[in-house]
Amino acid sequence: MPNSPRFIIIGAMKCATSSLYQQLVAQPGIFMTTPKEPNFFSDDDVYAQGIEWYQGLFAAAPPAALCGEASTHYTKLPTYPDAIARLKTHLGTDVKLIYMMRHPVQRLVSHYIHEWTQKVIDTKTDINAALDRHPELIAYSQYSQQIRPYLETFGPENVLPIFFEQLCNAPQQELERVCQFIGYPGSPQWQELERDNVSSQRLRKSPLRDAIVQAPILKTIRKRLIPQAARDWVKGLWQMKQRPELAPEQLQRVTEIFDRDLAQLNEWLGTALTCATFKQTAQVSPEGWPGWGSSAAVQES
Repeated sequence: MPNSPRFIIIGAMKCATSSLYQQLVAQPGIFMTTPKEPNFFSDDDVYAQGIEWYQGLFAAAPPAALCGEASTHYTKLPTYPDAIARLKTHLGTDVKLIYMMRHPVQRLVSHYIHEWTQKVIDTKTDINAALDRHPELIAYSQYSQQIRPYLETFGPENVLPIFFEQLCNAPQQELERVCQFIGYPGSPQWQELERDNVSSQRLRKSPLRDAIVQAPILKTIRKRLIPQAARDWVKGLWQMKQRPELAPEQLQRVTEIFDRDLAQLNEWLGTALTCATFKQTAQVSPEGWPGWGSSAAVQES
């Protein structure tokens, strides 16, 4: 299909997909879509715009560019159940897919902060109450459940597992691994780029506030006349004061869920991940999916 991606970062949400996207954008000969997350194959309202709309996102790519996109909605089961079938229909089964993972509890907490800032979760619902009201907080951290249908549909040779912890530990090495996987012919170089997706700096969504703050005249007046300390105080009104923490009983609950899920992932990757060991164990690049071919590994857990 003309004007289509050769690779896609499919998730997981809050696992440094934005950082990897920015690094790939910075490499000559790689073209990534704007917006970063078109969510074409997942979101019904976006998919309804048609494949020509999606192809148009790649129209500005140079003829020899390696094209890609990054939509974390593609690994948000059960919220978006049609993404995989649509991907297969329009892109075939040879597209290269990158799946990023981090400590599942930390991902959950970061996810909660994101939904709080987006007003999906209200200010009165703390993280412990949110677990039952928003089961996706847990579901999106169950990595084996999210990636299983991709391995079944596209094959393990077309799915690259990346650990957030190893990306932080050895960024140049991991960028090279990604670029080799997607068939990039150049020599990628990790760039020191400004982070723009830090949870602790996020502001709770407010269209009226944003319109006032971004107005050119008011923006100039604000910067010239209002002290930084005062601006920071006002900004704090829309920020989460403290990083949320799970109560001991809830932490035990999700740890048990995630450890069961990680046990399945371990069979496929040949790793020894648990919530207790994840940070240390994940500072190694996974060598594909050596355990996927066994009959026991592909059975439904």
